[in-house]
Amino acid sequence: MGMVLIFFFSLIGSISPSYAFDPLDPYGNITIKWDLLLSNSGTNNVMVSIYNFQQYRHVEPPGWKLNWAWRGKEVIWAIQGAEATEQGNCSEFKGPTLPHCCEKKPFIVDLLPGTNYNSQTQNCCKAGVLSSIKQDPSKYAATFQMAVGGSGTYSRFVMPEDLKLGVPGYSCGGAVKVKPSRYTTDGGRRWTQALATWNVTCMYSQILASPTPRCCVSLSAFYNQTIVSCPRCSCGCQGQPGTECVKYGEIPPLLKQNHDPATPVVRCSEHMCPIRVHWHLKESYKQYWRVKITITNFNIMKNYSEWNLVVLHPNLQSLTQVFSFNYAPLNRYGYINDSGMFWGLPFYNDILLQEGKNGNLQTEILLRKDPGIFTFREGWAFPRKIQFNGDECVMPPPDEYPSLPNRGHIASATTPFIILFSLFLSIFML
Repeated sequence: MGMVLIFFFSLIGSISPSYAFDPLDPYGNITIKWDLLLSNSGTNNVMVSIYNFQQYRHVEPPGWKLNWAWRGKEVIWAIQGAEATEQGNCSEFKGPTLPHCCEKKPFIVDLLPGTNYNSQTQNCCKAGVLSSIKQDPSKYAATFQMAVGGSGTYSRFVMPEDLKLGVPGYSCGGAVKVKPSRYTTDGGRRWTQALATWNVTCMYSQILASPTPRCCVSLSAFYNQTIVSCPRCSCGCQGQPGTECVKYGEIPPLLKQNHDPATPVVRCSEHMCPIRVHWHLKESYKQYWRVKITITNFNIMKNYSEWNLVVLHPNLQSLTQVFSFNYAPLNRYGYINDSGMFWGLPFYNDILLQEGKNGNLQTEILLRKDPGIFTFREGWAFPRKIQFNGDECVMPPPDEYPSLPNRGHIASATTPFIILFSLFLSIFML
């Protein structure tokens, strides 16, 4: 029965990323909020805020690249806290100062850290990187302001359409007008509000982000000499289209170092995954049990900064101690505490280096044995699901999990010893 349940959970996990819904983060999304702050003489001041409301999925470098389509002949006269990648054709305008961007479909990117203070806004200048709200609440938002105008008789601001976040895997819905945002001034004694506010919600799908998985899981236990490797071709097979690998001892050619980031260059292996997570049942005590977790980077070209690991296991409700990693329970449904997130300590192990001698991170966790549910039988002690940076990892089939030694085999092995001992005792008595 236990093996059937494990297979059921693994099946549910394997199909969930194809939809824009994550059962481990049911309310997670990225919200883009547009606030119309001022409308005067054909110029509209707009503040755009991007909020990452996901528990553990963050936006990695090169960061977000916001794009939309103006409904009319709007232009961006000035912008603060971000910049357009192209100015476009502004020949329609005369004078010493031209608009910042005249593109019908502008692409807006975040400013780099260390940008001139006069060009900054609150929550800007992180090169487009957004942390998850659980991992670092101080870096989960980005904000910039624009002065939007137009040519001819343009005056009224119209919300643009076809917004895109510019991050693989995300799709955004249409703009929805909501209650205007309110802002506090004078130490909270006075409140002001926007003239109008729109929200755009963007959801993540692993299938849209990558046609193949990006990580896999291997298993082992102290009571079994077998090491269950990642399933073969978990993230692709060698020689197939969309996979690139370099054999051990070889250095990747220079041309591969400028490759498409959607196709990672990895060290050749049977699983062909950029990331492997190994779960090892290390020891069993009277009231506790210990697990060692090892994350190995097979990606030759990429370091993973501010990485995180999400684990689904029923005994996480009794996790007692975590060594060398940060940990926080997700508690996504309030009364269920069977999932949690691990991430690195700042300036110590918050960066997973590229493949090589230092391309791995390790930790050990200590869990209390819950009376009535704890067992080493039928793979119960192994995780139901693991995600790295929000992408689900391929698990081995449940029937291959390390199993406990066969008691019948132990009994048959000890029976001859018992017979010989009894015979020796009888002779001694005589």
